[in-house]
Amino acid sequence: MLQLFRRRPARLAAIVACVGGLGAAGYALHALAADEPGTDKIKASIQRMLGGRAEVKSVTKAPVPGLYEVNVGGQLVYTDATGRYILNGELIDTRTNTNLTEERLAEINKIKWSDLPLSRAIKWTKGDGSRTVAVFSDPNCGYCKKIEQTFQQMDNITVYTFLYPVLSPDSAVKSRQVWCATDRTKAWRDWMLNHTALTGNGSCKTPVDENLALGQSLNITGTPAVFFTDGTRIPGAADAATLERKLASLKK
Repeated sequence: MLQLFRRRPARLAAIVACVGGLGAAGYALHALAADEPGTDKIKASIQRMLGGRAEVKSVTKAPVPGLYEVNVGGQLVYTDATGRYILNGELIDTRTNTNLTEERLAEINKIKWSDLPLSRAIKWTKGDGSRTVAVFSDPNCGYCKKIEQTFQQMDNITVYTFLYPVLSPDSAVKSRQVWCATDRTKAWRDWMLNHTALTGNGSCKTPVDENLALGQSLNITGTPAVFFTDGTRIPGAADAATLERKLASLKK
């Protein structure tokens, strides 16, 4: 998955870097201004240290006594009851072998499917199209091309692709060329699957800027990002088996 931050630990590292630096082994401890216990005070303390570089959306108690979960711009870090320390890492329940951080990220980043403006996406259908996904993709993203190939292995699927050019200025140029093509679905798939050169100047009205704003509001920090009708997402180029399992779970 090509991302604005290469992987989730790196994204969290960027957040923690606002208040200090990363330590070894993929986690960080850094002293913050001490405050009395209380989530409001913890939130205020961390927000004060971050300034305007990131938004502290919420502070809630974590499953571990004395530990608090901090939602910073749609990513999670942890702190103590005084707001003095920040811990960057994943919280694992060894008894159930559950990644609690991953589960909470899925929950807090859940969207309302009906809010997606599907008219701003490229649509194609295979088979009866009964299983639906939306994907935010950059035309220069290698992992986006990989997931397009994965979709070809699946049947009875409808794919809505939101052009999301975040990698380079050329990505925006290509996105506009795709959208302005006589057959934008064909142009997109030819480029992503067969490397067929795009033509045209992309001078028509496109939803590219609106898609970029939408993606930012949904905390999409990399491409591809796949969304399902239950509002959950899978970041990165998931394989066919993973996608099939998720789609099957939606029927239960």
